[in-house]
Amino acid sequence: MNELQQELFEKQLVSIAKELEYPRTPNIAGSVMKRMSAFPSRRGTIAPEAKLSGGGVRGEGHPRFISRRLAWSLTILLILFSSLMLIPPARAAIIEFIQIGIVRIFRAEPTPSTPPNEEFPSTIVPVTATPGPTLEALIPILEDLAGEMTLEEARQAVNYSILLPSYPPDLGEPDRIFVQEADGKMTILVWLDPQEPEHIRMSLHFVPPGSWAIDKMNPALVQETTINGQRAVWAVGPYPIRFSNGNLDFIRLIDGHVLIWTDDEMTYRLETDLSLEEAIKVAESLEPK
Repeated sequence: MNELQQELFEKQLVSIAKELEYPRTPNIAGSVMKRMSAFPSRRGTIAPEAKLSGGGVRGEGHPRFISRRLAWSLTILLILFSSLMLIPPARAAIIEFIQIGIVRIFRAEPTPSTPPNEEFPSTIVPVTATPGPTLEALIPILEDLAGEMTLEEARQAVNYSILLPSYPPDLGEPDRIFVQEADGKMTILVWLDPQEPEHIRMSLHFVPPGSWAIDKMNPALVQETTINGQRAVWAVGPYPIRFSNGNLDFIRLIDGHVLIWTDDEMTYRLETDLSLEEAIKVAESLEPK
């Protein structure tokens, strides 16, 4: 399991935990204080509560020392964290991030950057894993994705408007539509290249608030921009997609960039090989059709 898959797994566990009913928390503090009061004080006397409860067994004194160890441990951790925050690079790596809708992009020091002329991989996989799909193999992947439906069915399945871009003028309606559950119904629109139908021209994601679907850490490239006056980011990186067999994986459908922005509570993710200027035109052309 690579780092991105582990992060996604953790988010799924958190989502499941929110739905569990927890028993009422017992009065732990009162019980601990009662046991601690059962031991001699510095003057050698035993607290009245201890005499009434029959306390005073030496073996029950451990919680007091455990509490002291815990207090010292927390103090040391607090001192170390405070010292770390005094170092500008470390502080920046800890607290500096870009928030676009539900997408939080941390601006920590990147891992070794990809040379400008080198193409980014279609997928990110562990070093020991089976090589991911190449660009030519991405169309068959669409056949394995979960939640495919028609545009009309998708609009009935979600509680938000599925807008379509009017730019480029020849784009038309999406060729493939998927609706997947990710703590909210995420819609994926896919356009195929009319000149090369085996290639994907563009994909557009609609991610509702509260979804874990696009949480990006340390993207390979980040440039800030605006969409209709709202803050946006231009980056590269994979995203989680659910397959029909129930598996989840982080993939990219296009060897290009991704434009991420928000409108009201909805977060949008446009994946394309267009330039930033052209991608902005696509994003700003979204309208109901």
